[in-house]
Amino acid sequence: QVQLVESGGGSVQTGGSLRLSCVVSGSTYSGYCMGWFRQAPGKEREGVAAIYTGGDSTYYDESVKGRFTISQDNAKNTLYLQMNSLKPEDTAMYYCAALRIQVWLRTRCSGGYYRAPDFGYWGQGTQVTVSS
Repeated sequence: QVQLVESGGGSVQTGGSLRLSCVVSGSTYSGYCMGWFRQAPGKEREGVAAIYTGGDSTYYDESVKGRFTISQDNAKNTLYLQMNSLKPEDTAMYYCAALRIQVWLRTRCSGGYYRAPDFGYWGQGTQVTVSS
């Protein structure tokens, strides 16, 4: 059973930085589209960034481009999200998620094709709060 555990959330002021981590267990870190999502109260879960485990091409939502960086350490089975220049509107619960895909679909992953309902494995979430 694939398990994802996030960490690294917290409270920061506008302009601050946080680094989220997501450790994957129960499976080799291979053959997945890995994504970071967030959900603010009263809003739908939205995709923030994505990366295929076997590559380095990335997808970012327009709202975080230039501020957030998704990366991974395959040897550590860990996905990261470096968040800089945080804004109050970034406040949300952040989730990492995994979707098993075939390698020829990796460009769909890095192109932001997959949405939250497509992902089958989810972490418990970590709260990020940005105050003005």
